[in-house]
Amino acid sequence: MGKSKGKGGTPATLALTNAKAEFTLHPYEHDASAQAYGEEAADALGVPYERIFKTLVAEVESGLAVAVVPVAGKLDLKALAGALNSKRAAMAEAAKVERVTGYVVGGISPLGQRKQLPTVVDSSALDFETIYFSAGRRGLQIETAPDNLITLTRAVTAPIGKTSS
Repeated sequence: MGKSKGKGGTPATLALTNAKAEFTLHPYEHDASAQAYGEEAADALGVPYERIFKTLVAEVESGLAVAVVPVAGKLDLKALAGALNSKRAAMAEAAKVERVTGYVVGGISPLGQRKQLPTVVDSSALDFETIYFSAGRRGLQIETAPDNLITLTRAVTAPIGKTSS
């Protein structure tokens, strides 16, 4: 895996580059009609759903928080609240999320957000040598070691994902 520079520079890729972290960019053709962005990325790149992580933003008592969970499942809001020592968590409004993170829904990266938010990465990320997540725009994924993401976002890891049934 080499460092990627040049085209596709986003605040997320700049954060990895500045940290001298190894990563690979994976562009794909984004379908404007897609509703499930993570699944679209997995299908386009031929990557198992368990290795592609979506970035979700929730409201907890202390404000907004970021949850990074596999696209194969859903966010367990109770588990997220617990990981952040909060009583409850609820999904944040899309407009507020876009304003605070600087990214558009479907292209929100856990890295390079306008404001550093408390971040929880699902512990299943540690099962993989590398994981994929949004590079900060639709149609572009970052592949890197989970430790790079955890270190750069100052995240905690916890079992916050639950499988869809």
